[in-house]
Amino acid sequence: MSNLPLQFKLKHRAFAGLHLDYPAILTPMWPLSACRLPLFASKVSAGFPSPAADYVDKTLDLNELLVQKPAATFFVRAQGDSMLGAGIHPNDILVVDRSIEPVSGKIVICALNGELTVKRLVLEDEQWKLRAENPAYPDFPLHDDLELVVWGVVTNVIHAV
Repeated sequence: MSNLPLQFKLKHRAFAGLHLDYPAILTPMWPLSACRLPLFASKVSAGFPSPAADYVDKTLDLNELLVQKPAATFFVRAQGDSMLGAGIHPNDILVVDRSIEPVSGKIVICALNGELTVKRLVLEDEQWKLRAENPAYPDFPLHDDLELVVWGVVTNVIHAV
């Protein structure tokens, strides 16, 4: 995959060390306390029921599962319906890692002309775009006149059912 142009990389890197003080942004508390919950060895059938073993294989710490680099991770709530096709619904919590390189195909959190948005970053026909995952929204071509700061790459979505 092709990397972002230099100006986007520099803005991304410059932001990576800053503390986020934004009302919709949540950052993990240090140190992360373990939250070990039972993880059953057998899988749950989403089709026809199947017999399951009644024992716990191990415990699962959600911090270990969702947060790979705590110092570079923050959480933000999604709003709107532009990313429904990517499984991001209104009020979902997005887990965002600032240390991951924002390359074509990744879903990113960015400030576009001062406004936060979540979109898929795409390089298509030598043109960078922010792409919604909902056909009701058009692609947003990126050009040098825009103020774009990539805050990080979305790694997980926490979605209530």
